[in-house]
Amino acid sequence: MTWVLAMTFIFAGFLTPLSAAPSSSSAGVLLVANKGDQTLGLVDPDSGRQVATIVEGGFTGHEVVASLDGKKAFVPIYGNSGVGMTGTDGSTIAVIDLGEHKLIHTVDFGHGVRPHCAVFGPKDGLLYVTTELDKSVAVIDPQSLKIVGSVPTGQAESHMLAISPDGRKGYTANVGPGTVSVLDLTGRKTLTVIPVAGHIQRISLSPDGHWAFTSDTEKPRLAVINTATNKVDRWITLPGTGYGTAPTPDGKWLLVAIPSTNEVAAVNVPTMRVVRTIKVPPSPQEVLVRPDGMVAYVSCSASHQIAAIEINDWSVKLIEAGRGADGLAWAK
Repeated sequence: MTWVLAMTFIFAGFLTPLSAAPSSSSAGVLLVANKGDQTLGLVDPDSGRQVATIVEGGFTGHEVVASLDGKKAFVPIYGNSGVGMTGTDGSTIAVIDLGEHKLIHTVDFGHGVRPHCAVFGPKDGLLYVTTELDKSVAVIDPQSLKIVGSVPTGQAESHMLAISPDGRKGYTANVGPGTVSVLDLTGRKTLTVIPVAGHIQRISLSPDGHWAFTSDTEKPRLAVINTATNKVDRWITLPGTGYGTAPTPDGKWLLVAIPSTNEVAAVNVPTMRVVRTIKVPPSPQEVLVRPDGMVAYVSCSASHQIAAIEINDWSVKLIEAGRGADGLAWAK
């Protein structure tokens, strides 16, 4: 199966047929949470093909993270609703063997918590997972697969999580309250809560940990939080209301998904300005920059595709994924 360009989307000069592979992937597999199919997809980034799908257990996972050794994937099972909406309350995390392509274990919280975003601590190797209904972040030992603690966020709808490069602090985007909680991951306590806007989504940190970025979903702007002062330092004007963000490893670029205009905005971080936009298929959600910094992957849930953006020339190639493609992760 070759890479295929959906003929319904023609963005002159930006999207090209996937007849050639993107830049070398430096060995790795792209993981995608296909919400509509309730599967985890495995994508070969060189051929541009989803080469396998793994059933998550009959429930819906929105996000995914790979273990540090690249052998397992952890998929929090959120439920069948969106954040702040009525629906089922997920209570488990699916643990998937990426070599065997099968579900091998389930971490059970024992009650509905709507687990969502999973992130590995860069220093302690523990797995941190947002548990919205408990207003906390759960701490899991990835070896024993036991829940070993929790960190309160002090806010409802703590949906997404980013961890500082030194592993000491966590930052949650609290959607409905429009705030960001700053967490002491070692002391397992809330340090402060930063008011941002009426409603926000997603969060990422600059590679040096100096800036935190989160999107105002009611106005076309991106909040830039100074992590030294724990205050909104400035706003970046966007072409539409933003969603997921991700920086390049060199700290030069921040890619922002803009679902309202079906674009990705490239922010030049030194100037804090949008310098270009890249057209992508409908409903871009999550942005993942490959560890080598050469390609950014953007899940486009409405078209069931992933847009692969070459950072060097901003060209776009499309990868067919599953229904409701959303969360992305890289497995080494």
